[in-house]
Amino acid sequence: MQQNGEQPRDRFSKLLTPLEVEKRTIVFPLNHVAGIFAFEEGRLTCMDVVSGDGAWSFLASFIKDEEIGNVVSISWPQFASEKGLKANDEVCFFKQAADGNEELGPWKKFRIQVRRQIRLFGQNIWGDLMV
Repeated sequence: MQQNGEQPRDRFSKLLTPLEVEKRTIVFPLNHVAGIFAFEEGRLTCMDVVSGDGAWSFLASFIKDEEIGNVVSISWPQFASEKGLKANDEVCFFKQAADGNEELGPWKKFRIQVRRQIRLFGQNIWGDLMV
């Protein structure tokens, strides 16, 4: 995970907060997803997400908030619940190649990777969760 907030425009990632785990919604600052999504306030964007064990649909929305700034909120209640996500898990979305049609509509396609830090032989290491 890159620490400075600058990520390649084909992916975006972050560590989950306890509130995101509780609410089953992940929130990204708008600048982390700029160029990947074209948002209009009040309009939902559908995300087709492929994991190692299946396909999921998440809903993303753009929110203007004077306190926290402009953010993108991604709702994923079933995925978060079934996968047992925890605070400090790293979630990374990888944009899939466009087939030409989704650029015209609200659908976006992604692959998801979830990693968790574990302690092994006295050292902290990151391991991929089987999602």
